[in-house]
Amino acid sequence: MEAALVTQTDKLIDKFGRQVTYVRLSVTDRCDFRCVYCMSEEMTFLPREEVLTLEEISLLSQAFVELGVNKIRITGGEPLVRNGVVGLLDNIAKLDGLDELVITTNGSQLVKLAQPLKDAGVRRVNISLDSLDPEKFKKVTRVGELSTVLAGIQAAKKAGFEKIKLNAVILKNRNDDEINRLVQYAMDEGLDISFIEEMPLGAISEHSRAEAYYSSDQIKQDIEQQFELLASSKTTGGPARYYEVAGYDNLVGFISPHSHNFCDTCNRVRVTASGLLLLCLGQEHSMDLKRVLRQGDASLYSVKQALIESMEIKPKGHDFKLSEQPVIFRHMSVTGG
Repeated sequence: MEAALVTQTDKLIDKFGRQVTYVRLSVTDRCDFRCVYCMSEEMTFLPREEVLTLEEISLLSQAFVELGVNKIRITGGEPLVRNGVVGLLDNIAKLDGLDELVITTNGSQLVKLAQPLKDAGVRRVNISLDSLDPEKFKKVTRVGELSTVLAGIQAAKKAGFEKIKLNAVILKNRNDDEINRLVQYAMDEGLDISFIEEMPLGAISEHSRAEAYYSSDQIKQDIEQQFELLASSKTTGGPARYYEVAGYDNLVGFISPHSHNFCDTCNRVRVTASGLLLLCLGQEHSMDLKRVLRQGDASLYSVKQALIESMEIKPKGHDFKLSEQPVIFRHMSVTGG
């Protein structure tokens, strides 16, 4: 059947009536950390020619925005290790119709790049912080230095971003005893914090995911031993459920792919560093956008046409099962942070 022509009013609406307004774009699969829940200790990274160029990412971003996407998050791997990323962000931030350009980082490069990111038009920064204990931090990241990340957080605060949020993945018997310490640190620093259930992406050898699983409900119970949480209607356009903390101006959020599935309201897609459009985090439904971008007659129009067609294969949701080996063999670093 012949595809419908792209029009100026076209939006990315899937067959379940959900409109995609939020895209997570990975600019690299490389990272200067080796977090145990994200990748193997010995990783094989993509050859340079397999990774989308900065120009291809810019074109893709324009296509998404012209189809109604108003929020783009830049991810990795670690996005700030990609050469030229600040210039890319500057180009994306100028797209007419984009309301919010945000980035997720491990914080390792923020001392030198926080101000350039702010100047480029990045409005919000998410920084991964799984421990405030230097030894535990090293064990989780394998190679990261806590002091570098804490200095990066201060640099981000000084740069004056609209919002800074910490992300913490809690693993049983690894860092679950630090939950309230992390909350207190976030509140003292005037930052939001979200706790994320580990997602079963890629085979890992460090721990059993079923045994390490620590649910959002348990984290919330732990927090309520020390803080009063008040349900909040605030949202950042993603899957997190937020609570206000009595006595503070900042939020605690929970991202719960296992315990509180959020697929029914999914408004997101992801693009990997190699140009694979992932229609669902926990399924393999995808489209090869690199092939579209590198066709001889590739154009903004042809990319938009491919994106519209991809909505036909966006699934209703994922079905993560901790008791089974992951059917998704790509690591989180490959998926796009």
